[in-house]
Amino acid sequence: MAQWTSAFAEASLGVDKAIGDLAGPCGFAFCMGLGRLWYGRKGQNMDLSAYMMGAGALCFASYLTASLATSPIVAFAGCMVSGLSVGIMWPGSISLTSARMPEGGTAMFALLALGGDMGGTLGPSLVGVCTGTSENNIQDGLLAASIFPVLLVVCLIMVRRSRRRLPPPQTR
Repeated sequence: MAQWTSAFAEASLGVDKAIGDLAGPCGFAFCMGLGRLWYGRKGQNMDLSAYMMGAGALCFASYLTASLATSPIVAFAGCMVSGLSVGIMWPGSISLTSARMPEGGTAMFALLALGGDMGGTLGPSLVGVCTGTSENNIQDGLLAASIFPVLLVVCLIMVRRSRRRLPPPQTR
């Protein structure tokens, strides 16, 4: 969403490029910062994977709002709320993985970075392709990208289920 908020602001709100370039990414980043700030202050007593599942559900709802709302202001608000929901996804993924694989080392972080880079490429590419094939309707592109938060929630459910079947980690 972050890569498309500028174009979305221009297309849906009818603002000029300079305003779109500021309003879209700044609003998204502000909301993402709020999400990280809130979790940093209140999250120490929360189950991170459950919190991330809730964030994934909020992200899906915000993508649906951005792509299906008929009001440009409501759709733009959906873009901003997605920033609130994605703030925990990257640091949370790193935290969950390093807790699950404490001896993962550099290779594990390299694979996480590779996965993050792939997501940062494939997601906006999917939005662009779908937008282009639907007569440049960016809302159609964002609707296609709503699959990504769904995939996050499905993966977290699978991780939680596999965690129940594993024996507890042994301490040395």
